[in-house]
Amino acid sequence: MSEVKYSQDHEWLILNDDGIATVGITVYAQKELGDVVYVELPDMDKQVEKDDDVAVIESVKTASDIKSPISGVIVGINDDLNDDPEKVNADPQGEGWIFKLKLTDETEINQLMDESSYNAYVGNA
Repeated sequence: MSEVKYSQDHEWLILNDDGIATVGITVYAQKELGDVVYVELPDMDKQVEKDDDVAVIESVKTASDIKSPISGVIVGINDDLNDDPEKVNADPQGEGWIFKLKLTDETEINQLMDESSYNAYVGNA
């Protein structure tokens, strides 16, 4: 497994050796959202482009679109979030992952931030 990468829209991504990326929202994003009450997951096998809206997270405060940090095809969704959306709050960068996608352009990974750059971006440097 490679290092975690981050988007300016507060999504994280981990690219596995098989070209499948797991995507979710960052700890910072889930803290900003507050208690998550519902996650609208993307459709399987959907082709998405970088920065497309692919999912929605609803919290007690607001609803927020989740963007795809890279282009690809949705090959997995976290069905556990249907019954337990609070996993996004409890473990946003683990069991609270949202979707997996098969990359169509691995070079887009280079446009994402590493952990130290993301921490500086959100003011945690």
